[in-house]
Amino acid sequence: MANQILALDKLKLILEKHQPSGREQLLPVLWDAQKTYGYLSEPLVIAIGKALRVPLADIFGVIEFYTMFYKEPVGETIIRVCSSPICTQLGAAQILDSVCDHYGVQPGETTPDGKYTFESVECLGLCDHAPSALVGEIPVAVEVGAAPDSWVGSPQAAPLGTLEGDPRWLLGGCGQSEPTNVASFESCGGFSGIKKALKITPSEVVEEITRSGLIGRGGAAFPTGLKWKFTAEADGHPKYVVCNADESEPGTFKDRVLMEGYPLSIVEGMLVAAYAVGAQQGYLYIRGEYFRPTAIMREAIANARRAGYLGRNILDSGFDFDIEIRSGAGAYVCGEETALFESIEGKRGFPRLKPPYPVTRGLFGKPTDINNIETLSAASWILANGANAFRMLGTEKSTGTKLFCLSGDVQTPGVYEMPLGTSLREVIEIAGGIRGELRAVLIGGAAGTFAGPDDLDLSMSF
Repeated sequence: MANQILALDKLKLILEKHQPSGREQLLPVLWDAQKTYGYLSEPLVIAIGKALRVPLADIFGVIEFYTMFYKEPVGETIIRVCSSPICTQLGAAQILDSVCDHYGVQPGETTPDGKYTFESVECLGLCDHAPSALVGEIPVAVEVGAAPDSWVGSPQAAPLGTLEGDPRWLLGGCGQSEPTNVASFESCGGFSGIKKALKITPSEVVEEITRSGLIGRGGAAFPTGLKWKFTAEADGHPKYVVCNADESEPGTFKDRVLMEGYPLSIVEGMLVAAYAVGAQQGYLYIRGEYFRPTAIMREAIANARRAGYLGRNILDSGFDFDIEIRSGAGAYVCGEETALFESIEGKRGFPRLKPPYPVTRGLFGKPTDINNIETLSAASWILANGANAFRMLGTEKSTGTKLFCLSGDVQTPGVYEMPLGTSLREVIEIAGGIRGELRAVLIGGAAGTFAGPDDLDLSMSF
């Protein structure tokens, strides 16, 4: 009886943390409950359902939908070995076989002592450190042939990685020693974009973004200024700004790098977007596998709030805005914008039919601007430096710079910022060139396409 009372007390604390209570708190509550209890048992789910007023069938449907929620006991530490094309190419299958043989289990099983559970998972966004794994919440670069105890028992966190740019518009101070420090960010020109935005009207901010020619960096290539204009003019309140950090395409890891190395630039980008469209609340949705980026973003947001850049009456402007982080739980489809909304609302991440579009009926049925991290970082740069400066690089239809993620058989995997319109050949050369003979380049991950040796002069633009 005493243990049951203690268990209820723990859940009570979790529920008190997530207020106001309702279905939209389901994923945060499930995450905290699983971290506290180890897994989501039926009695625990029943108690959560009663507290949040969500039918049990719906909760179990959510748990079964997301791969990072567990209904049965798992090991104290979950070892997730990446099986993406990049990691597989560089020996991930051999690593998984080796570690499972060492501990006497099969993939998906838990060691008899209950210490470890081993899983083969989809891309972890650690392609520049391939082959890679998550040891609990620690991102690890694993060498083929390494003794399993060396990286399972004593995991060493992978570094940020290689970051280069010419120019470094978006990378800015990325990689500085104190990425969440507001003063350090300001010394690199940080928050000058929102300061300039607050001196003009929201419609003038939208006009500046429109003049820059910025198009969404998420792949759809929709004009950002037009999206902001539609959201600002849409009927309905409140309005929301959502930052999509659920990058799950194999070979894509720029969002992770920006969150880890330049997190306050994302905060500033969301501020600029919110002021432009008239939103007071923002959500930063980060994929569940990104434990370290999530922790860094939480600290950055807290520091920005303490410095007066988030909350009420920001910089004495009368503008109110704050950001809440939401963690996914292992669902590739939640990178799609409407599936992401469903997830924030505490549902399975199934895409919605369109129309209506997010600008008129998005999160919680309200007008919503949703952009990815790179788009928002570019927007804050534009406000700080001007639309004309942004148009100086790139092409007529694809202005500015782009972050290119290079991994696999290149000499120096990493994130490289280059003007749009740069050839594929130049992008590869900046990473030191190919190891061996080039056969094909996968562009855009699983949803992308292959380019061969005859395509190296292809212009990297929209």
